[in-house]
Amino acid sequence: MNVIIVADHAFINGGQAKVAIESALGLAGRGHRVVFFAAVGPADPRLAAADIAVIVLGQTDVALTTSLASFGVQWLWNRPAALRLQALLSGYDPEDSVVHVHGWAKALSPSIGPVLKATRVPVVFTMHEYYLACPNGGFYDYPISAACHRTPLSPACIAYNCDSRSYARKLMRVGRHALMRGSGLVGSAATVITISRLQKTVLAPYLPKRTRYFEVSNPVDAEPLGRKADRPLGDIVFVGRVSPEKGANVFAEAARLAGQTAVFIGDGPQRAHLESDYPEARFLGWKNPAEVKALMRSARALVFPSVWYEGQPLTVLESLAAGTPVIVSDICAGREAVEDGVNGLWFASGKPDSLAAALMRLSDDAEARRMSDAAYDLFWADPLTLDRHLDGIEAVYRSSLAYARSPSTIRAIHA
Repeated sequence: MNVIIVADHAFINGGQAKVAIESALGLAGRGHRVVFFAAVGPADPRLAAADIAVIVLGQTDVALTTSLASFGVQWLWNRPAALRLQALLSGYDPEDSVVHVHGWAKALSPSIGPVLKATRVPVVFTMHEYYLACPNGGFYDYPISAACHRTPLSPACIAYNCDSRSYARKLMRVGRHALMRGSGLVGSAATVITISRLQKTVLAPYLPKRTRYFEVSNPVDAEPLGRKADRPLGDIVFVGRVSPEKGANVFAEAARLAGQTAVFIGDGPQRAHLESDYPEARFLGWKNPAEVKALMRSARALVFPSVWYEGQPLTVLESLAAGTPVIVSDICAGREAVEDGVNGLWFASGKPDSLAAALMRLSDDAEARRMSDAAYDLFWADPLTLDRHLDGIEAVYRSSLAYARSPSTIRAIHA
C-alpha cells in the first residue's frame, strides 16, 4: 500500500522522530510505497537510500526560536505546510493509501487539520504525547514539577501559568489549542495508536467517542546478551534529560537519604543546580548509544523517576532488555513494563523517601540479582522487536482501510 508518514522532523532528534523514521524504513523494507513528509530537515540519509520519497519543507522547529513573534507565525498556523500536504494527498487513491501522523506540534501546526479532515485517505495518529488534548502537550505543571489535573481550556487552565517559560507563551499555547480544536485535527483522528494503556486513559475523555484505539508498542533497539550471570553489580543510574519533569531532583535527594551515590547519564537544565546542591552525585554527561547500553548493562538498577504521564519510556524497556531491573515512578507508563517486586520496583511519584526505600532494597545483592534475571527473562520471552511493531502497524492500516470503506463510515462522512 501507499503510506504517507507525516512528522515534524526528518531526522532523529528524540523518540518520536526515531520511531517515525525506523518504522518508515521497516515498511519500505516490506514492500510498501512510503513517503516521508516533514517540516524540519535535514533528512536522515537512510530514507532516500531505502527508496522512500522524502519531502522536507526546510522549516524551523519553532520551539527553538527566541522571538515570540517569529515563534507564533509558523507555530500557530503553518499555511505552507498545509498547502504542500494538500497537494501531496490529492494524488493518492484512498483505496490503498494511509496517512500516518507521528507529530505536528513542533513545526507543522494545526494548519494540517483541515487537510486531514477533508482527505478521503484514511488517517492514523500515533500518540507520542498529549497535544490533541492538552495545550502544553503533557498535562504537566512546569512551575511546580507535577502532573496537572485542570481541564484543558477551562477558566482554571487559561488563568494558570503551567508553561516552562512565561505566561505569555502559555496564552499562545491556549490560542493554538483553540485553533486546533476548530481546525478538524482532533476530528481527523478517527484511528489512534497509543503506546501504553496509560495514554488511552488520559486521552479518551478529550477525544471523540467514535475514536478507535489500538495499542502498538514502540520497537526497542536491543540484543539478547544473556543473563548477567555473576558479574559485579554497579551503580544505580539515571539515564536521560536532567530536568524537573524527569524527576532528576527526586533521585538526587533519594540517593542522599539512602546513603548512596546518584549517577546521572545525560544532561539538561537542572544539571548545574543539582551539581551544586548534591556534590556527592556523579554526572557523566551525554554518551553515545553504545556507551549508554554498556552503562545500563553494568548497572545495578535503572531509576526512572518521571513525574509526568510519560507514554512509553524506551529507556525503561532498554534497561529490562539488558537484564537491569528498573525502579519506576507510579505515575508514568514505564510502570506497565515493571512488575513490582519481580523485575523492578514502583515508588510514589515525586516522593524521595519512597524512592530511597526502593534504592535500599536494591542495595541487597541477592535481591538485585534475582530481579536482574527476571528483567531479562520477561523481556526476551516476548521482545518488542521492530518486526512486532511493524506487524501491529500494518494491522492498524488494514483495519483503517476496511473501516473507511464500510457503509456506516461513508454515511457518517457525508452526513
